[in-house]
Amino acid sequence: MPRTLVLRGATAVTGSLALAASLTACAGSSPAGSADSKGAEKVVTVYSADGLKSEKGDGWYDRVFADFTKKTGIEVKYVEGGSGEMVQRAVRERTNTQADVLITLPPFIQQADGKGLLQSYVPQGADKVNGADKSTDGKWTSVVNNYFGFVYNKKELPEAPKTWEELLDARYKGKLQYSTPGVAGDGTAVLIKSMHDFGGKEPAMEYLKKLQANNVGPSSSTSKLAPKTDKGELLVANGDVQMNFAQSKSMPNLGIWFPAKEGGKPTSFALPYAAGLVDKAPHSENGKKLLDHLLGEEAQRLVSEVGGGFPARSDIKPTDANAIELTKLMTGVEIFEPDWADIDKNLTGYVDAWKSATGS
Repeated sequence: MPRTLVLRGATAVTGSLALAASLTACAGSSPAGSADSKGAEKVVTVYSADGLKSEKGDGWYDRVFADFTKKTGIEVKYVEGGSGEMVQRAVRERTNTQADVLITLPPFIQQADGKGLLQSYVPQGADKVNGADKSTDGKWTSVVNNYFGFVYNKKELPEAPKTWEELLDARYKGKLQYSTPGVAGDGTAVLIKSMHDFGGKEPAMEYLKKLQANNVGPSSSTSKLAPKTDKGELLVANGDVQMNFAQSKSMPNLGIWFPAKEGGKPTSFALPYAAGLVDKAPHSENGKKLLDHLLGEEAQRLVSEVGGGFPARSDIKPTDANAIELTKLMTGVEIFEPDWADIDKNLTGYVDAWKSATGS
C-alpha cells in the first residue's frame, strides 16, 4: 500500500531513479515558477508511491490534481516511484528540499516520520479518518485506504490459487514474481503477510526460501507486475487491491486473490496511501492546501469511482459500481492489523533475513 498498510508498489531504494528523474507536471497549464500577486510560487511538488496515477490520464491523481489546479491555480508537479525510493530521495535532498508533500505506504510513512522528514499538519477532514489510519501527532494521515493482495492470470488459471503452498508447484516456475521487500511497499507486504500467516519470521523465511525456486527475481516496482500477469508472462504476482482493481479495467485477464496458509482463511491487511507535509517544504502553504483538497468530500467520493480504492474518510459511503464490486471482493477475507511499531523498528532485520533465506 499501497499501494504501499499497505504497503503498495515501490522502486529500488538504491536503484535507478529513471521513473522520477525529473519533475513532471501532472495538472494545470500554468508555467513552472508562475507566481501569485504576492510573489508566491503557484506550484506544489508531490513525491508519491505509484498506483494512483494512470498512464491514460484517468486515475484518481489525474482527476483530483486537475480539480485542485482549476480551483487554486496551483500547478501540481508529480514524482512517482516506490515507497522506499521516495523516502530515500527525500532523505538525500534534506539539505535542498524539493518535495512539499510525501505520499507513501506503511511502514515507509512511519520511516519518513522517524527520519524527521515530515512536519505536523492536520488537514481539513482528518477528524473523519480513523485513528489507526493517521499519526497521533499530525505528521501523516491516510488519503486513500487500500489492502494488500495478489494477482493472477484468469485466462491461464481459470481459478485463482488458494494457498501459499500451491505456489510451490512446478507450474509456477519462472511464472511468479513479487516486488522487492524493503524497497517496494507491496514487496514489504509479502514479508508482513507471510510472517502473519505462517506464525512468525522463521517459518515465513523457510517458506520464502522454497518459493524462491519459482520466483523470476527482484522487481523494484509492483505496478509493472500486473501488465506482465495480464499478458501471461507471469501467472501470479503481488500487488494491492486499489492499484490492481484500477488496472483490471484495461487488463481483462487480471484477477485479484488473497493467499491463505493451507487449512486457514485468506487474509489481508490495510495498506493505505498516507500523506504528510514535508519538513522545510519549499511551498509549505501550497502543500497544506493540497492535503486539504485530497481529504475533501469531493475528492474522497471519487476514490472508488475513479481510483478503485477505499475512501480514507469514514463518513464517505460510496455506492458506485466500483464500491459495490470492491465490497464483494473483500468478502470472506480476514483482515489483520500488523504491529507497525515492531515492523518500523525491525524492518531492516526482517529484510536481511529475507535476503539470507532467498539469496537475494
